[in-house]
Amino acid sequence: MLIAFNKPYGVLSQFTPEPGSRWRPLADFGLPPGVYALGRLDADSEGLLLLSDEPGLNSRLLDPRHGHRREYWAQVEGVPTTDALARLAAGGIDLGDYRTLPCLARRLDPAPNLAPRNPPIRVRKTVPDTWISLELSEGKNRQVRRMTAAVGHPTLRLLRARIGEFPLGGLPSATWRELTASERTSVFG
Repeated sequence: MLIAFNKPYGVLSQFTPEPGSRWRPLADFGLPPGVYALGRLDADSEGLLLLSDEPGLNSRLLDPRHGHRREYWAQVEGVPTTDALARLAAGGIDLGDYRTLPCLARRLDPAPNLAPRNPPIRVRKTVPDTWISLELSEGKNRQVRRMTAAVGHPTLRLLRARIGEFPLGGLPSATWRELTASERTSVFG
């Protein structure tokens, strides 16, 4: 079984709660028994999270040698220049513990039509914000947030919009559904 879940803000990518944490676990969403998250999204990130009960899918999906691309939409502070987007795309951004690989980076114009986040992002009246898309073939800890900050545009809101060729689409936040056979193919190729 392969499940698509639209993970809302404030939810852990695990079934057990963290002691003393304000974040909710996946166990709160009525998912079938025996499934586990394929990869993760930080609690302060939203969007497409895949879950499965099939051993081996995790490495098949996440191992960089398989080249499964993941698209993230980031609402960033300021308006990134063409040069800033080119720096993101070229890769080689030094994040201290590793250098990023090349990716695809572009402005999303028009901005995606998403429901407001709860709680809302911080808004500064004198600083505009912009939505960008980053398509990565790697997924290091807090990578998108660290990349956008490294080029001077901190991330305000982050959503994973696609894994492989499977888009989050219109799946409402905090809901899940099992993928069809053709949708599975769009994830794994």
